[in-house]
Amino acid sequence: MSNILIIKHGSLGDIAQASGAIQDISENHKNDQIFLLTTKPYYDLFKKNPFIHEIILDKRLPRYNLIYLYFLMRELKKYNFSKVFDLQNSSRTNFYKNILFPKADKLVWSSSITTLPSDKNEEEFNKISVLERFDYQLKESGLNTSNTLEPDFNWASTDISEIKNFYKFNKYILLFPFCSSHLTIKKWPFYNKLIELILNKYGDEYKILTAPGPSEINDAKDINALALLDNGRALDISQLTSLIKNSSFVVANDTGPAHITAHVGAKGLTLFGPHTTAYKVSIERENFKAIEVSDLNNLSPEKVFERLSNYLS
Repeated sequence: MSNILIIKHGSLGDIAQASGAIQDISENHKNDQIFLLTTKPYYDLFKKNPFIHEIILDKRLPRYNLIYLYFLMRELKKYNFSKVFDLQNSSRTNFYKNILFPKADKLVWSSSITTLPSDKNEEEFNKISVLERFDYQLKESGLNTSNTLEPDFNWASTDISEIKNFYKFNKYILLFPFCSSHLTIKKWPFYNKLIELILNKYGDEYKILTAPGPSEINDAKDINALALLDNGRALDISQLTSLIKNSSFVVANDTGPAHITAHVGAKGLTLFGPHTTAYKVSIERENFKAIEVSDLNNLSPEKVFERLSNYLS
């Protein structure tokens, strides 16, 4: 039995996307121990993943913090990993490779760099969708893949019956009108108008909900929807996953909750401006589609409502 390391630091959407790749790595190494190196926001979450045996925390302190770096490398070396799957594919994780396995090829250290096609440079390769890049990386490293292109994030869900009972809702439409403060280009400005259109047609048939993150609780006051919290705190990732999974429909900006929606099989729409494409981030699924426009300020609430109502009819 060998020890296998997977590296996945984040972010939330990336974690959901990597679920299929993690499953394939595990299923190709059924007699081995699977370790995962991740960051604090996802440490407890990954303990629920049935394809991972042990979690290692990376605090991701600055690389010039030589004391931290020394102890992290010592921690990793003690497991004598026979193979590493770098699903983060960042400059930081490539830095780790140069310390741990400086001469390793793609059969020992699997990354987008070690598996880069000979006829493409990194810039060209990155134009391929996220899941296709994962699939190529794992196949080039000798794995059979059957789940990488179809991630399943349902493993992350938990029981939220207490929250549902507290807020007294059953059928609901879930909105995610938020985004990071430095990525306002992703933010669609017409959620309140959309809510008005939903209420005019459906009345009390659906509860209109939102689930703000820790930094979004104040912003949620500007949205005419019920903001769900757990004793005054933002829902954790598992609670959020269950809320999304059991919704009637989701409308979201291109953020982590949109990727969760895509990979738990829930119905919904995500709204894309010019920042990237739905193809590149591998977000469209059978039940989850994107509306892509050159400027989100020009995407009318009527158009979004039309797509929503067609799904619900």
